[in-house]
Amino acid sequence: MMIRFLPIFAAALLVPPAAAQGVPPPQLTLEHRMLLRCSAAFALIAYRQETGDPEVQQYPPLKERGSEFFVRASARVMDEAGLDRAGISQALEEEARVLLQGGTLIAVMPVCLSALEAAEQ
Repeated sequence: MMIRFLPIFAAALLVPPAAAQGVPPPQLTLEHRMLLRCSAAFALIAYRQETGDPEVQQYPPLKERGSEFFVRASARVMDEAGLDRAGISQALEEEARVLLQGGTLIAVMPVCLSALEAAEQ
């Protein structure tokens, strides 16, 4: 079953970060955070591609490929970090928030596209 990955981030800007809610952040490795950050980046770029944003049309279409990466990465992080659906959603939303509020979405794309290519090998 494919998880629809674009709607997850609609609430990312509306929900306060987990730390503000008194919920401890999950214990994630650097690799887990990279997988989640790239998943969030692909979802955000795919959404912007669908809306016709000219700034992101330079990237390959990410709706399908990004969604597949998102699903596999999310499942892997859930298994390895022991997260449930709420935990993975929270972690993905936090990564999306960091990308959007920090203005780093475009900056992470070269690394994330490399990770996407490697995942497809």
